[in-house]
Amino acid sequence: MKLLFASDSFKGSLTSEKTVELLSKAAREVFGECECSGVPVADGGEGTVEAVIAAEQGEYVKVKVHGPLMEEAESFYGVFDGDKAVIEMAAASGLPMVPEELRDPLNTTTYGTGELILDALKKGYRDISIAIGGSATNDGGMGCARALGLKFLDSEGCELEGFGRDLAKVSAIDISGLDERIKESKITVMCDVTNPLCGKDGATWTFGKQKGATPEIQEELEAGMCNYRDVIKESFGIDCDEIPGAGAAGGLGAALKVFFGGEMKSGIETVLDLIRFDERLKGVDLVVSGEGRTDWQSCFGKVMQGVGVHAKAKGIPVLGLSGSLGKNAMDICDCGVSSLMTTVNAPMPLSEALERAEELYYEGALRMFRFVRAGMEMR
Repeated sequence: MKLLFASDSFKGSLTSEKTVELLSKAAREVFGECECSGVPVADGGEGTVEAVIAAEQGEYVKVKVHGPLMEEAESFYGVFDGDKAVIEMAAASGLPMVPEELRDPLNTTTYGTGELILDALKKGYRDISIAIGGSATNDGGMGCARALGLKFLDSEGCELEGFGRDLAKVSAIDISGLDERIKESKITVMCDVTNPLCGKDGATWTFGKQKGATPEIQEELEAGMCNYRDVIKESFGIDCDEIPGAGAAGGLGAALKVFFGGEMKSGIETVLDLIRFDERLKGVDLVVSGEGRTDWQSCFGKVMQGVGVHAKAKGIPVLGLSGSLGKNAMDICDCGVSSLMTTVNAPMPLSEALERAEELYYEGALRMFRFVRAGMEMR
């Protein structure tokens, strides 16, 4: 029997690697000799670099960048397979980097994300994947683009800094200084939202509040973003309101698409490609996936959905072992997952479940594999 384990991390308790270790131990206790392998997986959000580096034996590159408030910050990205780099924009421009009392997307920038891309280009990487979730920004990606040589000019020809407050001032965009190495590169944008740049479903009105914007600030940012959209349309003939995902990460999606030729792609699909998941499925009899909590959202670009769909395409059954089940959790069975089990074995506070996470996960794995063994004996 050949088993493959591919779970998301259980935030606050178990890493993907730990789930592989516990599942392997439980499988050998139930089945005796069996071939177990595992691969860390993420959905293009937090933990993406870690998962890809672990799966592909890559390396971390540490970089000093400017954070969302243009403060000096320590950041990182991952490199692997010769010329590939994977970047999490949240590592340079993420919301947790901004103290709660200072959260105001008028005053944040994606400049540091551009610095990560620039560093990867300088070191020779030309296949760059960028996860754009978790941003603190609403600058339309101007900061990121500035770090790579673009200039955003006001009506008097003065260069703007690239904060959210500058959107309304953009009058012209000078791309003559764009780093030439971008043109030689493949840019993949991990994006699981389809929001346009502007409007009620756009960057500002959908995501601005969680980044600290009051309704008054949202009004100001939306007016600026509409101006920015119009300048892009006039200059490049591209309407960012017609690009699904342009509004992701406060408009960073628009900049990566329009200025760098980035390809928008599902986060989980990108990660599964990067870790060569389909190749790992060869000869596998059963896949086990899971996550901290499974509910209706798990069917939309999350790890279990991606793993289930890919395994189902090859006729391989998938079982899910999750910390808890929420509303419509069984919808995941429409995505190639045969059934679900939980790690918790009795009513308990979340704090207890987190504290006992390893013990509960291992016991849940034993219960799950014993059911599998019973099914094999029936056959």
